Amino acid sequence: MIIHSILDTDLYKFSTSYAYIKLFPYAVGKFVFTDRDKTQYSPDFIEKLKEEIKLMSRVALTQEELQYMHKHCRFIPLFYWEWLSSFRFDPDKISVYLDEEQHLHVEATDLLYKVTLYEVPLLALISELKNKHLGRNHDPEEVVKRLEEKLTLSNKAQIPFSEFGTRRRFSFDVQDLIISELKEKSTYYLGTSNCYFGMKHQSKIMGTYPHEWVMFHGAQFGYKHANYMSLENWVNVYDGDLGTALSDTYTSESFLSNLSRKQAKLFDGVRCDSGDELSFVDNLVKRYETLGINPLSKSIIFSNALDFPKAKKIQDYCKGKIQCAFGIGTNLTHDTGHKAPNIVMKLSHCKMNTNQQWRECVKLSDDMGKHMGSISEVQACLHELRIPE
Repeated sequence: MIIHSILDTDLYKFSTSYAYIKLFPYAVGKFVFTDRDKTQYSPDFIEKLKEEIKLMSRVALTQEELQYMHKHCRFIPLFYWEWLSSFRFDPDKISVYLDEEQHLHVEATDLLYKVTLYEVPLLALISELKNKHLGRNHDPEEVVKRLEEKLTLSNKAQIPFSEFGTRRRFSFDVQDLIISELKEKSTYYLGTSNCYFGMKHQSKIMGTYPHEWVMFHGAQFGYKHANYMSLENWVNVYDGDLGTALSDTYTSESFLSNLSRKQAKLFDGVRCDSGDELSFVDNLVKRYETLGINPLSKSIIFSNALDFPKAKKIQDYCKGKIQCAFGIGTNLTHDTGHKAPNIVMKLSHCKMNTNQQWRECVKLSDDMGKHMGSISEVQACLHELRIPE
């Protein structure tokens, strides 16, 4: 089994799942897999993937895991973890097939508080299975050597960072090795987004909410109101905990123009996941100053395809302007000498209940060419937000 623990996922999957239970318990969603590299997969790979998905149905929260998560995630109540102990991945909720061009299609559909839990494990599974299928191996000594070069820079430059690499990791074993080394050798390692490894290595578990939370609000309540309502509802659930806002679901410019003074004061900071990081620093600092807030009291978490030299450049730019930290993923968990996958799995459709018609979900990235959704719906979103195409 490649996925052998329900905790082998990112914290924000659980925080978002609980938010759906509390506010939108009847909402239904569909997640769709995308391989941006247009990789061609084989029928044999599909069969092995289906076998692993069947094995995922055996995964269950243990009593030890329940107690750990309840103790270390005070913002999620005990009843959620008790419910999670009865949850099982259902292979019947997942559709897997190859199209005529041998491109992989994976879709998962269920109540949103359940289906959100499928995303990260499926991505990690596909990433590792692809490496196994291609006969790729890794040399643990080489992996550690590559990591030590990064930690030398991090320790010298005092770069605070978290490990965010579950979804595109080379393998479970590589991620395990990386976090073990980080815990032992890194001075400025803050923690991991992966709950299983957080528990195993006694690392702080990091995370807030994903793009899907804003995308759901955009589909249900309109794109103009999506950022504001998603932040308000997050506060309704978590009352000030998990206070890092995600800025780029419908472009950071749209987010900043709608950021209220109350929300800017309440949230600890913002996560920047696409676009030009230095420009975003300037724009966010300006917005805080306009709202009468000292930017140095806030922070930016950068998480867009980072490596340590890039993080140092951003950190140097932030000095004297705003606090910063970094979420580094693939550069940590897939730096084995093999090409890392460029795969995502996003919320594509949702409905508030089973009687409602499906509504399409879209995402507008600050990176050119990374908008997600049908052309017609992306154009409708751009038009509503008055963003030039």
